[in-house]
Amino acid sequence: MRKKNKKIDWFMVFLYVIFGCMCICFVVPVMLVISASFTSEAVLTSSEGFSIFPREFTVDAYKSAMGNDSKVIRAYMVTISQSVLGTLLSSVVAGLVAYPLSRSNFRFKTPITMFVFFTMLFSAGMIPTYITYAKSYGLADSFWVYILPGMTGGAWNTMIYRTFFKGLPESLYESAHLDGANELVVFFKIVVPLSTPVFASIGFMMLVSHWNNYSTSMIYIRDPDLYTLQYLLQRMMSEAEYLKELADNPVSSTLNVGDAQLPAESLKYAMC
Repeated sequence: MRKKNKKIDWFMVFLYVIFGCMCICFVVPVMLVISASFTSEAVLTSSEGFSIFPREFTVDAYKSAMGNDSKVIRAYMVTISQSVLGTLLSSVVAGLVAYPLSRSNFRFKTPITMFVFFTMLFSAGMIPTYITYAKSYGLADSFWVYILPGMTGGAWNTMIYRTFFKGLPESLYESAHLDGANELVVFFKIVVPLSTPVFASIGFMMLVSHWNNYSTSMIYIRDPDLYTLQYLLQRMMSEAEYLKELADNPVSSTLNVGDAQLPAESLKYAMC
C-alpha cells in the first residue's frame, strides 16, 4: 500500500516563520553587543559600524573593565547578596501581609487593604524619603539600605498575592485548624506550597529589579565598597567617556593624555 502524503500545515509554517523572526530580533542585538565588545575602538567608531563578527579582534575593553578586579568582584558580591536577601524577605513579608487580607473571617481586612492600596496612589517624594532613610534611620552608607526600605515587597505585589490566595479553598484552612495548626503553620505548610507559581513569578521580577538597581547606590552610598555592580559599571563608563573627551581635546596635551587609547565605546558593550 502506498503511504499517504502528509499535507503541509501552512498555518504552522506561518507560525514557525513568525516566531523564528521574533527569535532573530532578540538574538541579533545580543550578538552585536558581544561583537562590539571584542572590536577595537578605532573600527567601532569609524563609519563601518557594527558587524556580527569582530572586524579587528581585541580584548582591550575587558582589560579596562577588569582593571580593578577587586572592586568588580566586591560589587558582584554586594549585588548578589542584596538581590537574594531582598527578594526572599520581600516575598515572605508581602505574602504574610496578603494572607490575612485574603481570609474572609479577618475583621480588619477592609481598612488594612485600603491602607495598602493608598500607598500605591501617593508617594512622599525623594527628599522626604532621603531624610527619613538617611537621617532618621541612619541607613546611609549601609548595606541595609538595599534591604529594609523595600522589605514589604510593595503594595502591588501584595495585592497580587492577596488575589491568588483568595482562590485557595477555605476548607483547607478549616481542616488544618481542626488538626491543631496555627496561622503560621497554615501559611508555610499549605499556602506557600500551593502558591508556587505566584511566588516564582513575583520573586523573579523582584530579583531582576534588585539586580538592576543602581539608583540606591547613587543616592545613599558613598563608600565604594558598597557599590552595586550596575552603579560601579555606570561610574566606570562615565569616567572612561570623560577621559576620552579629555584626550580628544587639544588642550589636554599638557596633561599627557592626548595619546591615550581609551576604549570608551567598546567598553560600554563589554560592560553589558
